[in-house]
Amino acid sequence: MLFITSRMPTHNTEPELNPDFVFDLGNNASSRAFYCCRRKKKDSYEEIGSKALLSAIKESKYRQVLLYIHGFSNLPDAVFKNVEEFQTLCNKKKAGEVLVVPVIWPCDNDLGIVKDYWDDQKAADQSAFALARMFQKFMEWRASTEYNPEDDPCLKRINVLAHSMGNRVLRQTLANWRRYDQPQGLPLLFRNTFLVAADIVNESLNRGEAGELICHASRNVVVYYASDDLALRASKVSNLRNAEASRRLGHTGPEDMERTPKNVYAIDCDDVNTRYDPPKGHSYFRSGDKKGEPGVVFDHIFNTILSGRVFPSDEFRKSSILELPGA
Repeated sequence: MLFITSRMPTHNTEPELNPDFVFDLGNNASSRAFYCCRRKKKDSYEEIGSKALLSAIKESKYRQVLLYIHGFSNLPDAVFKNVEEFQTLCNKKKAGEVLVVPVIWPCDNDLGIVKDYWDDQKAADQSAFALARMFQKFMEWRASTEYNPEDDPCLKRINVLAHSMGNRVLRQTLANWRRYDQPQGLPLLFRNTFLVAADIVNESLNRGEAGELICHASRNVVVYYASDDLALRASKVSNLRNAEASRRLGHTGPEDMERTPKNVYAIDCDDVNTRYDPPKGHSYFRSGDKKGEPGVVFDHIFNTILSGRVFPSDEFRKSSILELPGA
């Protein structure tokens, strides 16, 4: 499995590649650099570098790429387990269609949810500097005639799925990328961006807000939310400490759809989230009632990736409620 991380290794070999990359789980400070790696087997990783990773993606059998940005309090082993589940579901739906590439940022390894939450918010913001460099590195690689000559360009479509606090990572990364590397505006890089159970305020995608850049960089921005997501309920209470009383985007969807760019869509997952992920109702976008079998949220995500359209039968539709089959 290919992956990208801003998590520090126990031994940093820069500028040389690290053939035995080991995550420093006791350090939740983001690296100033990003590392492009391959997972050979459980607890065995090698750093291969950005050019090798991008070339491997280009040469892979898959037609599209999905960058998977995990949420709060997820250590690498948990991320890899969840990505393997998601990749298996994709392969079952259509072999050779979607390659899932996790982006791992340094969640905290301390005990105590509240302490972890605040440390993870800081790590999410810090990771944005390294991950913005990742996107700029990709743009340079894509424009290189050595790696992408006119007669052999990389034609794979790029999608992003950000879960929970991973939405904060994505938002801050694009803000940094715009500020330091793309002052004229962000390129339309992503075909679809899926914001699942987003742990950011519900006005984030409004015009003029920091999250608007997600819309600039994406053809479609799809928000999946559920009002009874218990993890986000705790998040809202925690954020009162910083006088941030707004509801979370993953709780209500966009605060006012009229104030968001026209490529934003909202999907209400209230009917399925706690059934798929009891009791928290927070990680409801992979398997459904049975692990290894897709749920209706996954099906919607995958069908959107396939078609490039959120509601193929109704081009003017902006929102929907996902229901269980036969409901």
